[in-house]
Amino acid sequence: MAKNKTVFVCNECGYESGKWLGKCPACGSWNTFFEQKIVESKNSSLKAEKGTNNVPQKLNSYEAKETIRTSTGFDELDRVLGGGLVKGSLILLGGEPGIGKSTLILQLCDKVRGEGQVLYVSGEESAEQIKLRADRLRNK
Repeated sequence: MAKNKTVFVCNECGYESGKWLGKCPACGSWNTFFEQKIVESKNSSLKAEKGTNNVPQKLNSYEAKETIRTSTGFDELDRVLGGGLVKGSLILLGGEPGIGKSTLILQLCDKVRGEGQVLYVSGEESAEQIKLRADRLRNK
């Protein structure tokens, strides 16, 4: 069975310690340690937890690329989404009951369906409830 272990890594030089340190003994930087979870398995040495980097990267080391966005047809929603929908993206919409989340999403689906496939996923409503609302809004 795999065991979890925690190490603290300096994001300036990569020095590892078993406990958090205020100052890195290797490079002398202050407050540069971050926690990293390590998974230890029987048939291998220590491995970084899947999906994590060993050392954090500074944002200025990456080049930002403009992403093509599709307008939702709702100016305010486009603004909140940074200019529209990004192909292949997933958006989670939350809010109080009864404020119009489902209605907004069905209207959005109707407006963008010509741009490609749309998948409507609901954890609360049945397919019949969604169909009734879509019919009420004249969605197909």
